[in-house]
Amino acid sequence: MIRSLRNFEQRVLPHGVGDLLRQLLLFAVAYYGYQMVRGIADGKAAVAAWNATKIINLEHSLNVFIEPSIQSWASSTGWISDFAAWMYLNSHFVVTVGSLAFIYLFRNEAFYFVRNMFMIAMAFALVGYAMFPTAPPRLMPEWGFSDTVAAFTGVRVENEPVSALLNMYAAVPSMHCCFALMIGWPMARLVKPKPLKVAWFLYPFLVMFVVVATGNHYIFDAVLGAAVAGASALLSQQLLARWRPQAWSFGQARAEATA
Repeated sequence: MIRSLRNFEQRVLPHGVGDLLRQLLLFAVAYYGYQMVRGIADGKAAVAAWNATKIINLEHSLNVFIEPSIQSWASSTGWISDFAAWMYLNSHFVVTVGSLAFIYLFRNEAFYFVRNMFMIAMAFALVGYAMFPTAPPRLMPEWGFSDTVAAFTGVRVENEPVSALLNMYAAVPSMHCCFALMIGWPMARLVKPKPLKVAWFLYPFLVMFVVVATGNHYIFDAVLGAAVAGASALLSQQLLARWRPQAWSFGQARAEATA
């Protein structure tokens, strides 16, 4: 029995149960720490609304305030709005976790670089949430926005208090867009079928449309989310991967398991 379990472990887990548990613990600590700080550093509703107005005015000045038109068009179709709401509710967690599991199990030489990107990106996000609490578009109906996710689910959360694990004002940067880039483009390099490569390359653009069409982020948030992903990749490559190239470089063979 023990030998069978060891054989299964050797076949399925790249570096054994110990390494898998270390990665799960690291992500769990980072995620719940991220959620706790995200909820604590919320700011006041008035400040968040004022910051949202600043973003809207900035986009107006750049002639890129098109979010209400995008949301209105999606809502007019019905099914696109529902699809966007479903994607918003499911892609951030399911696609991200599923992709991380795939990379760990089947493209393990790239996993540790991707993991480091996520750790850095979440740290950047916390700074943004603490310094610039922002009301999402769906909480700014006076600008022509609606909450399509609430319409899709029948559940409204805008009257709920901000808690330690929920902050309605954590809009800048958009981590939906950030995570989509940090998963989509590595996956485009790691999968072999060309249709899948194209699909993964386009995935971040789909997520950007989804967060705008559902009234959860401004284009400004999405651009900052992409910038956070880029900065996290750069830091992972220039600092961490150079520090331990055999452990943390993207796609580089690893001589042994590392934490």
